[in-house]
Amino acid sequence: MAFWKLFWNKTKFLPINQDSNKYDCKKNSLLIQDFDYKNQKINIFLSKDKNIDLYELEELCDTVGWVRRPLKKVKIAIEHSFLTISLSYEKDNKKKLIAFARATSDNTFNATIWDVVVHPEFQGKGLGKILINEAIKQLRYADINTITLFADPQVLSFYKHLGFISDPDGVKGMFWYPH
Repeated sequence: MAFWKLFWNKTKFLPINQDSNKYDCKKNSLLIQDFDYKNQKINIFLSKDKNIDLYELEELCDTVGWVRRPLKKVKIAIEHSFLTISLSYEKDNKKKLIAFARATSDNTFNATIWDVVVHPEFQGKGLGKILINEAIKQLRYADINTITLFADPQVLSFYKHLGFISDPDGVKGMFWYPH
C-alpha cells in the first residue's frame, strides 16, 4: 500500500480547461482554447468517444513509426477497451486527430494503458501529460487503483515524470508470443 500512497502523492493532475463545459458540434469537450500551432490559434478538443476513425488513428500511429496493424483488430481492441481518450482539432470543418490513448481493465482492480500516441508536431507541448492524467483520472473515478502501462525505453522518463515507477517489488513482466 505504501507504493500507491507514494504514487498518488507524486502525481499532479492538470485541470481540464475551465471552458471544458463548452462543446463543439461533434460533442467533444473544449480542452485548450487558442493553442498556438504553426503561428495559428486552434482549439483542441478531448473526446472519450470510442467511435474513432480507424484510418486516421493508423495515420497518427504512422507519424511516430509504429508498425501498421490490421484495422479489423484495431477496431476490436477499441470496442473492448474500458476507456479511450483522443485529442483533436478542427481544420476546414474537419476533425484532425493529434493524440490517442486507451485502457483495458478488469473493471474492479486493475487497468493497463495502451497505445499512447501524440503526433510529433504536438509533442513536447504538454498534451501527452494531459492525455495520461485524464486516463488516470477516469480510471480513479471508476475506483481502479492499480494502473500499469508498457513503455519503450526512449519514453520511460516521460512516464516517470508523471509518477509511474518500475515495480517496487521487482516483479518483471513476462510475455508469451507464438513461435
